[in-house]
Order: sequence, then C-alpha cells, then structure tokens
Amino acid sequence: MTNTSSQAGERPRKEVAGIYTAPPAHWVGNGFHVRSMFTYADAFQGSDPFVLLDYAAEEQFSPNQGAPRGVGSHPHKGFETVTIAYQGEVAHRDSSGGGGIIQAGDVQWMTAGRGIVHEEFHSREFSNTGGPFEMVQLWVNLPARDKLTPAAYQSISKEQIPDLALPDEVGSLRLIAGSYLGKQGPAKTFTEMNVWDVVLDAGAGTIFELPATHNLSLAILRGEVRINANQSAQAGALVRFQPGGEVLELQAGENGATILLLSGVPLDEPVVGYGPFVMNSMDEIRQAFDEYERGKFGNLS
Repeated sequence: MTNTSSQAGERPRKEVAGIYTAPPAHWVGNGFHVRSMFTYADAFQGSDPFVLLDYAAEEQFSPNQGAPRGVGSHPHKGFETVTIAYQGEVAHRDSSGGGGIIQAGDVQWMTAGRGIVHEEFHSREFSNTGGPFEMVQLWVNLPARDKLTPAAYQSISKEQIPDLALPDEVGSLRLIAGSYLGKQGPAKTFTEMNVWDVVLDAGAGTIFELPATHNLSLAILRGEVRINANQSAQAGALVRFQPGGEVLELQAGENGATILLLSGVPLDEPVVGYGPFVMNSMDEIRQAFDEYERGKFGNLS
C-alpha cells in the first residue's frame, strides 16, 4: 500500500500547498508549553482526518517536589488523542480504565469515542528529577459512524514501534500507525492513515511514495527540510500538500531533521469543534456538554 523507493520515476509529486509557521507557544495547564501547528478550525485546509497538533518543543523543567505539573480532569468526545513522548514522562489515567506512564519513545492512543474523562500530568519521577521535556499531542477525527464508539485506550511502548532504517541508511522511521515497506505500525485506527516519526541525517535525502488518495501534512519538529528540491521548511513549520500525487522528496539541512509525517484518507465530513469536543454539528456539541455535565462520560476513580 505505502512504500518507499530511491527511484521516483514519472509518478506525480505531492505538491506543496503551503508552509505555515506555528503561532507562539501557550500553556495547556501548567505542564505543557505547546505551539498549535494546526487546530480543528484548519481541518478544511487539508489536514483531514487529523484535526489538531500541539507540539511542546524541548524545554527544561526544574525539579518539583509539589503537585506534578499538568492538566487535571477534563472530557473529550468524538475523536482520538495521540500523545507521542520524545523526552520526559507523562502520567495518564482515564474513565475507561486506561492509564499508565508514557515514557520517552512511547505513544498513547486514546479513543474518546462516545465520551471520556482523563487527566495528564508529568510523572512523579520526572517531577522529582526535572529535565528536558518534549512531546506531541495529535487529535485524530473519528468518522460520523464511529463517533459513539466505546472509549478505549492503547498503550504503545517504544519497543512495540518498529524503528526502521531508511534506504541507503540516510535516517530512520518509527512506524507508529499505517504501513511502510510491508511493515505495519502497532496503532489500531478506524480509517486508513500513516503516522511516521522520521529522522533524516545531516544533508541526507530520501523519497517516499504515498497513496494519491491521502491528504498529507508534515510537522517539522527539528532542523530544516528541503521539499521536492524547490522549497524549504524549518523547525516549527507545518507543510500542507495539495490533493493527489504519490511521490515526496525530502532532504535534511546540515543539522539533520525530525519530521512527523501524517497522511490519511480524508473523511470529507463536517468538522464542528468546540473546546474538548469534535463532532459533526453544533447540536451534537451541545449534546456532548449536556452528557458530560450529567456524568455520562464516567469518572476518574
């Protein structure tokens, strides 16, 4: 389905639609200092089925012997949250019974579905020691037919994620979701998508082949990347692509690059987001608030 080749041939390219610089960072709770690279307000611009990406770039936290920093109990409905920990640790628990410590290299894939309540804090150990902290939180939309699916939790350890060498040993690709060169990522998804954590060595380049049916976005987390030999994007940029095309050529700058590649078949459904909910209509948003207030999403024990 999805593969990579050093020979692009005459296949059409994934053409850049725009390169956007994320706005200044803001705090989510007191533990996550993030730049919103896109939100559900931007979904119509080509990120569908992905509806939000918050990136907490590397930041040093001092030891904290008091209450761990983070975000207390709050609800979600209608989508999935994907937390990718690069440095530091996040302690999670939710009303579906899911929870645990998300360590560096791990991924948490939480399905809010019909409704969930959860909390996210720096782990007690990380709070005590302090250190560098870096993470991504991605929101993945659910199709209308699955928005009322039961809440669920996938805990994906670093060891479960295939860490694959790129052709010619120019870098690596951690296969979180989707497929690459016949390998499958561990995340179970409701619709067809790829979530690839790509690292390119200094000055190195590679060519990816992706389905023409997929929307494509690149979040540049570190370094600088040259795209299709004619455009460049630096850390903190989001690159969106036009529909269609199958070939993507990337080359890292002199310091290498870390890229989160997101591709997927668009849902092509209305996206109505409000606060912690992503539904298909304002009536459904109002219903979500009502259900949460009446305790329908469960409680943290």
